[in-house]
Amino acid sequence: MANNSDIRKTSDRKKVKKDLRTVLTAVVSLGVSVGLVVWLFHKVDLHTILRITREQCDYRWLLAMCLVLVASRSIRGIRWGIQLRAAGVKRMPTFAEMVSIYGAYALNLLLTGVGEVWRCLYVSRRQKASFTTVVGTDLGDRISDAIMIVVLTVIAVIVANPVIKKFLDHYQVGRDIVDILSSPILWITLGVLIVAIILLICSKSQNHIITRIRQEAYNLWAGFKVLFTMKHQLRFWTYTLLIWIAYFLMTYLCFFAFPFTRALISPELCYGLLPGLVVFVFGSLSIAIPASGGLGPWNIAVIFALSLYGVDTADATTYAMVVWAFQTVMQVLLGVVGAGYIVYDRHKLHDTEPQEEK
Repeated sequence: MANNSDIRKTSDRKKVKKDLRTVLTAVVSLGVSVGLVVWLFHKVDLHTILRITREQCDYRWLLAMCLVLVASRSIRGIRWGIQLRAAGVKRMPTFAEMVSIYGAYALNLLLTGVGEVWRCLYVSRRQKASFTTVVGTDLGDRISDAIMIVVLTVIAVIVANPVIKKFLDHYQVGRDIVDILSSPILWITLGVLIVAIILLICSKSQNHIITRIRQEAYNLWAGFKVLFTMKHQLRFWTYTLLIWIAYFLMTYLCFFAFPFTRALISPELCYGLLPGLVVFVFGSLSIAIPASGGLGPWNIAVIFALSLYGVDTADATTYAMVVWAFQTVMQVLLGVVGAGYIVYDRHKLHDTEPQEEK
């Protein structure tokens, strides 16, 4: 009895810790978003934003952006299906693969990261697959995103060098980044951290913390390795390229929706491709800051990037808030579609199970 009591107490403590982490994550995520949005609207007159939106916005381009968003999420789901099958998970219906992404992005609007957990649970339960295996493919999915962000950042630094140099030289944030990246302490710390992780992975210690780190490292490696060992690698990376082209188009198409960003579509700026790339890269890098649906960090990053090209703060804020709002509404709608499909799919699977038993 005592042993059972101890087990229950341990289980309860773990549950409490997990709940506290969830609450803390939610508070931090929401706090970041609220704090940055309050600061943002403190700097800009809301009535000005509403007037610009009402009088100057061409909503046709925003609707076109929403269609591209749907395409990007759908392709992402199909691409994840390739990873899942490479990891030994049974093939899902194509629309179910898409729905896993629709739901994940919709839930991430509520709390950063919860969508990733949900889609792994959804796939593992629907396909009766190992949750750890599915998580490994999700990590691989995110690693491919990180690779693309690094590549795009390098491209932006090369092709938009004058603007990036202006950012690094004239703004405190830029100077801080240069100081951090040029500091030997950073690289020594990273080297020590990598060596420590390798030693922990190679050690045979049964300490629960070390075991957890080792397991996470194995999951990360498994997710990363499958990117280069799976079948249909060419198809996977083609889909990856299409996804990120779609992401870029979601920024670029919205340039046509406002007169102040339409002015950037000039021959001198490669018809808006250069400022579009800079705005897109700044927005992509903002995902490093935890916030619900990117609200706050993404908006400020986009506003700052547009200001590098001389766009007024009120105009840049209008662009960032309107584009974010349309993307959010579209993702909520996709989440609703996904929820409807899941209900239908469960009934369908439930109806077919007795027939299969016979």
